[in-house]
Amino acid sequence: MWDWFVSFLTQVLAFLANTCGDWGIAVIILTVIIRLIIMPLMTRSTASNARMQALQPLLQEIQDKYADDPVRLNEEMRKFQAEHNFNPLGGCLPMFLQMPVFFALFTVARNVPENASFLNIIPSLSQSVTGAIAQSGISGALVYILFDVAFGLLTLIPMILSARTMTDEAQKQQSLIMGFMMGAMMIWFGIQVPAAVLLYYDTSALWQIVQQQLVTNRVMEKVKAEEAERIKNQPVKVDVVRKERKPRPKKKG
Repeated sequence: MWDWFVSFLTQVLAFLANTCGDWGIAVIILTVIIRLIIMPLMTRSTASNARMQALQPLLQEIQDKYADDPVRLNEEMRKFQAEHNFNPLGGCLPMFLQMPVFFALFTVARNVPENASFLNIIPSLSQSVTGAIAQSGISGALVYILFDVAFGLLTLIPMILSARTMTDEAQKQQSLIMGFMMGAMMIWFGIQVPAAVLLYYDTSALWQIVQQQLVTNRVMEKVKAEEAERIKNQPVKVDVVRKERKPRPKKKG
């Protein structure tokens, strides 16, 4: 099944390359097509994450209230999830579903022909940064290096944008540190892969940034507002503990 899927994407990429006459443009088009297909999954994941954030104060309240009673805590958590139709894994499932697609695209991009180029900007999409440096030196490999640096920056930028929306300074600093580490790791990873893979990742990461600004943030705000309004208008529940009625003493005759 996996080999069939990779073979199918390879045929699609070859068809796009023959149609547009450029393998680099074909990689970009295929990446955009895949991104469009999985966009509904990502939107659903975003909405689920927004609901989790909106419900987090209520969850924390339950955890604090029943911290000393694990049995009651589990019972109240089940009630909470059923009442709010809440699934802690709802935001993760779309991510797991899309991973095979991205791994397949990675494999396809690695197997482009040796003479494949990108608008004469990248002479060989099968060449890596290290290979280009060994063959042509730093100056000859400059375009490969720039695409690799762009890979790291495009990995960092979304995490910076996310950190700007955080109110907790500790979380913000942690997110920024993680972003710089991820960006550096991606640059190190990128120097060893074919330029076609860099082009695929750059296109995908750039799409992610645009989607985050135009779609993701709006979905987050909309769902959070809806959940806040729903919780606000929800009737207050009062736990009533009925006293046990004791039998009245009988009068002695």
